[in-house]
Amino acid sequence: MTQCPFTACADGLILAVRLTPRAGRTGLDGIRAEPDGRPVLCLRVAAPPVEGAANAALTAFVAKSLGLRKSEVTLVSGETSRTKRLHLSGDPQALAARATAWLGGDGPGG
Repeated sequence: MTQCPFTACADGLILAVRLTPRAGRTGLDGIRAEPDGRPVLCLRVAAPPVEGAANAALTAFVAKSLGLRKSEVTLVSGETSRTKRLHLSGDPQALAARATAWLGGDGPGG
């Protein structure tokens, strides 16, 4: 089984993402391993990587997919990189269950 691209922290989850901007559609492309072996969630957004548009589209898509408010999804690293880390605020166990369901295709947006 593929490893999960998220880790629990005291106030939520940290989600590792590999973002493809300027895609034909916004969506989930699955999980893959980075060259160092760490799992990342591959997502694509239609927005261009200009003035934070792709990052805004990313956080909005993740929030909608996991049933969170946009303010509960924040970019913690990788603002100008394709590899990013997002912080999801909330109960770590509940968020992990939602994220697992989404990645398995059972959740909204999956």
